[in-house]
Amino acid sequence: MSNLLDRARRARARYGTDDTSVSQPEKQHDAAPPAPVVAGPAAPQAAAGEPAPTPASRPRKTRVARTRISGTWVAVIIAVLVLVFLLIFILQNPTRTELTFLGASGTLPAGVAMLLAAVGGALLVALIGSARILQLRHTARRRHH
Repeated sequence: MSNLLDRARRARARYGTDDTSVSQPEKQHDAAPPAPVVAGPAAPQAAAGEPAPTPASRPRKTRVARTRISGTWVAVIIAVLVLVFLLIFILQNPTRTELTFLGASGTLPAGVAMLLAAVGGALLVALIGSARILQLRHTARRRHH
């Protein structure tokens, strides 16, 4: 069992995932000896007495975690692009169209009429989504109490 723990400590020390519970003198004592230098065209040549480069000495690539703010930033960029396309559509369709809705009638540019229809559809989807969210919250509150 202790052999397995020693091997795990050496692996942590070698790959830079050292356990902070091990004291500094133990870390130096348990560290594995440097890997031998292999001669060949792809292997880097080390001077006599110099240890070979270990994986811990190479720079690590770190990946930044995604956050809610980064997701919001992507959504804002996409929304701006959609709005630019809508503006282009409205400006390219200036012909006036007669509309009638619930007894009211009037004329609007075709692009504006389609934009109003899209906004109405988005409001309907938001209303239905909000009702579903409220329903789920109510159910979750009932289950916790």
